Amino acid sequence: MAETGAVATTPDRVAAPTHGLNAPMMARTVEAAARLPRIRSLVVVRDGETLAEHRFNGGPPLDRPVNIKSASKSVISALVGIAIDRGVLTGVDQPVLSVLRADAPANPDPRLARLTVGNLLSMQAGLQRTSGEFYGRWVSSPNWVRYALSQPFVEEPGGAMLYSTGSTHLLSAMLTRASGRSTHALAQEWLARPLGIAIPPWSRDGQGIYFGGNEMLMSPRAMARFGELYRTGGVAGGRRLLPAAWIAQSWTPRTVSPWSGGRYGYGWFIGDAGGHPVRFAWGYGGQMIYIVPSLALTVVMTSDAGGARDGGHIAALHDLLADHIVPAAVSGA
Repeated sequence: MAETGAVATTPDRVAAPTHGLNAPMMARTVEAAARLPRIRSLVVVRDGETLAEHRFNGGPPLDRPVNIKSASKSVISALVGIAIDRGVLTGVDQPVLSVLRADAPANPDPRLARLTVGNLLSMQAGLQRTSGEFYGRWVSSPNWVRYALSQPFVEEPGGAMLYSTGSTHLLSAMLTRASGRSTHALAQEWLARPLGIAIPPWSRDGQGIYFGGNEMLMSPRAMARFGELYRTGGVAGGRRLLPAAWIAQSWTPRTVSPWSGGRYGYGWFIGDAGGHPVRFAWGYGGQMIYIVPSLALTVVMTSDAGGARDGGHIAALHDLLADHIVPAAVSGA
């Protein structure tokens, strides 16, 4: 359902054809999207073909990079998978301190030695979160890596989900230290150039580590190409960029969000939409990459992230997929 009270606006139509999608149903989809005041773009790709592209509410051009917020976490997960495949990291069971020991507290909790790459990816580090009400103190600290590693354990490693951007930032630091190259340089070589997309430089911490899990910049079309890489099993342009086994690992539920109730893998949420399995990257305010493998769909939605924390907008985006786009794909098949 669209947000109540939303004022309808006329979308800027970038591409009209919707073959492979039921055209009248997609027209109603666009009308429903236009009633959401915070949505800025909608891109629908089916079986590798872009079938619908729309801008709303004065949204920027679809090739202009925007802040994808925590959808960055799914990109960091991809980089970790590639790093493991290339031997830069040894695997999901690699201890975090094997790379970041120099930033550990002088007398660490013994549990810190048990913290692994996999724990960070699945948000099961057990460390006090650096997101939510703790975010401001973390990003105001002089050394984000040391601050994250010095947080007290409030769960066991591998225990309950504690959504924390600090965990993903530790992964960015591990990528940088283990490879001797910046996370941005790795993203350029391993993803941007082979996918033919732009990933401009984004924010860094005081030590020059690119922000892991927030502030990454990608355009809606670039987000769609990244989503398609996962949908196609890690192959783009006839070249394997990402191990298929990593995608399967990333899309295996490992924990459950205490807020949304959504299942979570390695940087991806896992759910259902209109009776079909869906995997999605979720950025604050509504920066979404949805993949519906059974329908060969990749759907991108971006939004204005500057408003109230939610107000029903995320649920409206989920409903736009489940109640409109998935039925249009089923009917259009």
